[in-house]
Amino acid sequence: MDKILEQSLLYDFYGELLTSHQKDIYEDFVLNDLSLGEVAQVHEISRQAVHDIIRRCNRQLAGYEEKLHLVERFLDTKKKAEEILCCAQSMEGLALENSELTRTVEKIEEISRQILENL
Repeated sequence: MDKILEQSLLYDFYGELLTSHQKDIYEDFVLNDLSLGEVAQVHEISRQAVHDIIRRCNRQLAGYEEKLHLVERFLDTKKKAEEILCCAQSMEGLALENSELTRTVEKIEEISRQILENL
């Protein structure tokens, strides 16, 4: 997984567990794509302090994921819902002759889309 995507997902799931100071710095660096120097200037701290905070946040967020596996479960659920939707769409052509089967396939597609939208 791309490092930026991984950091963003970890932050989305566990960011609220960081302090407000950590969140501000992490958001500026990872989500707002500011450099260490820019973050340091905005928060009036050293580049080294920004680097240390980012490194500490990454370790904390990864630690939460090791224990809770929420991102892993999210990605797995998303993949399975996409597979269900794909299967339902491929069944649609077969269901043209049977209206009950057509309704069932449409319901599966609808549920799959709702799951994907809610993720």
